[in-house]
Amino acid sequence: MTINIGIYIYERAEVLDFSGPFEVFTTATRIAGREAFKHGEPVFNTWLISQHGGLVTARAGYQVMSDFSMEEHPHLDVLLISGGDHTDEMHKRPVQQWLAGAAATAGVVASVCTGAFLLAAAGILKNQNVTTHWEDKADLKRQFPHLQVDPDPETRWVVADNIVTSAGITAGIDMSLYLVSRLISPSLARATATQMEFSSPALDLMP
Repeated sequence: MTINIGIYIYERAEVLDFSGPFEVFTTATRIAGREAFKHGEPVFNTWLISQHGGLVTARAGYQVMSDFSMEEHPHLDVLLISGGDHTDEMHKRPVQQWLAGAAATAGVVASVCTGAFLLAAAGILKNQNVTTHWEDKADLKRQFPHLQVDPDPETRWVVADNIVTSAGITAGIDMSLYLVSRLISPSLARATATQMEFSSPALDLMP
């Protein structure tokens, strides 16, 4: 069965926060299609979702075309929220309502970097152990004091049942490799990291 992954992006989103996970899941799908892994159908569908669909200008003027709007997209098994300049986004009521609804039906909810702020603003994060970019941990704790924010600046990702939060930027790649391992297999995650020429602490934790 193919797993549907929706990565939410917005104006001034951090480029690697969404493109890193996108690369992991699409590379894993390509590798899984090879004979050695014997997957007859794609393991992941990976889509970019934005509030209104269409063109989004991420940080540094990087322009990317989203696949779907938040009002019209397939069912999501995994909802992943990118970080970036999140302040305006976390105060958009339609976005928060959509996030809450999509998270309620997804099997896994994840965030990269300051994407955790959007999950917290939508009421998805309640009192879980979480992490975010090291520079934003104090602010996350100040705005949402009920959260158990991991104080260790070396923490790459934190798992709390079906919610997974990661630190900033490249840590989203680590978290995504963990998700490949969790959702499919450690061997596929290792093969994906090898293909990407990426050395990840996630690999050391896999059986």
